[in-house]
Amino acid sequence: MTSPAPLVAPPAAASTGAAHRRGPGRPRDEELDGQLVAATLALIDAGEEVTVGRVVARSGVSRAALYRRWPSLTTLIAAALDVGREVPPEVGDAVGLHELLLTGLGLGADGVAPSAPGYPEARFRQRIRLVMADRALQRAYWTSHVARRRVPLERALAAGVARGELRADLDVEAAFDAIAGVAYYQLVVRGERIDEPAVVARMRAAIELIWRGMRA
Repeated sequence: MTSPAPLVAPPAAASTGAAHRRGPGRPRDEELDGQLVAATLALIDAGEEVTVGRVVARSGVSRAALYRRWPSLTTLIAAALDVGREVPPEVGDAVGLHELLLTGLGLGADGVAPSAPGYPEARFRQRIRLVMADRALQRAYWTSHVARRRVPLERALAAGVARGELRADLDVEAAFDAIAGVAYYQLVVRGERIDEPAVVARMRAAIELIWRGMRA
């Protein structure tokens, strides 16, 4: 598998922020955006190096059109990596936080399990490979996509603090990192399948430890 080349656009278009229209001009053509994202995702899923030339050739969209619609190749790749993932719904007060954490098993970091329908495990592993090889892509993916999926659970944890269910000095962001880290350690470090009974039991035990530290 070829290592990714530097994933940056020409200086006039370079950026690692969220994908957005660069300024005044003609409206974004959603159909062309879809073609560009689909072509990029196809290259990722095939394990091929993602370059502007390959995206242009596979999508049929011109190089100039690509740069008009995406501030950098980095942001386009980040958008492609996020296809198949969604922002979780808000957590209502009626939902017990303890049960929510146990049933979620730390997967709230990405909204869905890495092997969920629409987001195969192979793509998850490609994503880890790509973002670990390119810090700019890692930050772009975090800023544009991952951070927004944390919001519903972080709000639920903050509400738990306000109700007195969770300790008043709880660092909500750190708590989320600890919870999500349970699953990522199994997948990325140990190389486990998170649907194996022994792995699920280990994850539940870890989240119980975190829960006891969070409780008021």
